[in-house]
Amino acid sequence: MTDEKKIITDSGIEIKQVYSAGDLTIAANELPGAFPYTRGVQPDMYRGKLWTMRQYAGFSTAEESNKRYHYLLSQGVSGLSVAFDLPTQIGYDSDHPLADGEVGKVGVAIDSLEDMEILFQGINLEEVSSSMTINASGFILLALYVALAKKTGRDLKKITGTIQNDILKEYAARGTYIYPPKASMRIITDIFEWCAKEVPKWNTISISGYHIREAGSTAVQEIAFTLSNGKAYVKAALEKGLDINVFGKRLSFFFNAHNNLFEEVAKFRAARRMWATIMKDLGATDPKAMMLRFHTQTGGSTLTAQQPQNNISRVTIQTIAAVLGGTQSLHTNGYDEALSLPTEEAARIALRTQQVVAFESGVPDTVDPLAGSYFVESLTNEVEAAALQLIEKIDAMGGSVAAIEEGFMQNEIAKSAYEYQRNIESGEKIIVGVNKFQVDEKNTTPVFRIDESIQKLQTDKLKALRAKRDNIKAAASLKTIHEKALSGENLMPAVVEAVENYCTLGEIADELRKVFGEYK
Repeated sequence: MTDEKKIITDSGIEIKQVYSAGDLTIAANELPGAFPYTRGVQPDMYRGKLWTMRQYAGFSTAEESNKRYHYLLSQGVSGLSVAFDLPTQIGYDSDHPLADGEVGKVGVAIDSLEDMEILFQGINLEEVSSSMTINASGFILLALYVALAKKTGRDLKKITGTIQNDILKEYAARGTYIYPPKASMRIITDIFEWCAKEVPKWNTISISGYHIREAGSTAVQEIAFTLSNGKAYVKAALEKGLDINVFGKRLSFFFNAHNNLFEEVAKFRAARRMWATIMKDLGATDPKAMMLRFHTQTGGSTLTAQQPQNNISRVTIQTIAAVLGGTQSLHTNGYDEALSLPTEEAARIALRTQQVVAFESGVPDTVDPLAGSYFVESLTNEVEAAALQLIEKIDAMGGSVAAIEEGFMQNEIAKSAYEYQRNIESGEKIIVGVNKFQVDEKNTTPVFRIDESIQKLQTDKLKALRAKRDNIKAAASLKTIHEKALSGENLMPAVVEAVENYCTLGEIADELRKVFGEYK
């Protein structure tokens, strides 16, 4: 293996590109970039290219979020990660009665192509990769992004990014679903099929363990349930007649990073190995269709409102775990997120944490530095064995959809969450500053507040939009969506056309509610 690049530590020690059996009495014999990818999906990993440094941001209006994106890009983020408000996530416009009090609160309010134009103003969609945390209405947000790219003269073959689009974990752990499982799975496979032709570099799904972990699962459950959901999506796409070697390359994953450094590293390594085998068994022959590529976010549920500055240390450990585990992309949480959305200062410190690990720690200098560690290798095997047991249980029930409908995943997560909380209350598990090392403190951490007038701003914008658009074209577009939903044809071309005619997110979601109904 040739390596032109020389990396030398401050002590003058040269770091080789890869360490293997000859360097240690025990080591993983596998090499990175080769099946089953335990040690990473690229032979050179971060020596060739660092992970994408993202900051999850979105609040208030498109105008306000756009300012934050420009600020983050000026501070060195290499990819954007968009948070949407609750009405957007569940397919309601800002002027809907159910949106009352929620507009712009946990993310940005996006009602139409007009908002999308403002959100990405001054940002070249060919140069910046955008990740959008959106599920039930993900197909509409993707259509809006594509319509914006077309309008600004960007080449759809060059735009890169991800929509989360993972509805199964919504039923299991989070709750922002709209349609019943069968209809939702159909929309997801429509996206797989359409993107393969139209937006080939787009990651069509980010199969998410993050929210499963946030809901209280263990590390083992996080990967078992996530990979089971992944299998369900693959099987649905195969039933539709799609080619696993084509859509398989555009599947990505989204994991959590918690504080137990070694278990987290073992979890990431085990997940890669397991997914490679799962995809091979399902018929994938292209190496890229067997690679588990993933984004990591540091653990929101690990952050404490007590002594919030301690969260900077937690996020640092979690960052190192994600990088040692071989993540492709990373978002670090602000230290103040147990109190509010992050302030600009907290977002900057979170980004600087990634930059310090990247440029000062030496962690990225060699591939999979913990390979061959007796502890990490055996922990990787143990995590894998326990996760496989759970996957076998789910398979015996008929797969993820059946396991969710029976409440199996929800119950397992609830049991783990209860156990975790019980251990904190009994003092068996120590959370620094919460159940030990407490101080009497007056909270002086600045809190980020959202202006309450946003709902009126968005409602006024919608009123003006409906008055000036071509309403005959908009109505015709919605009728086409209705017809395609009934006929079983791919929905995406009709949805793109509808957003180009300035139909709103709520109007499109409602049109499909008429056909598919709602999941209760």
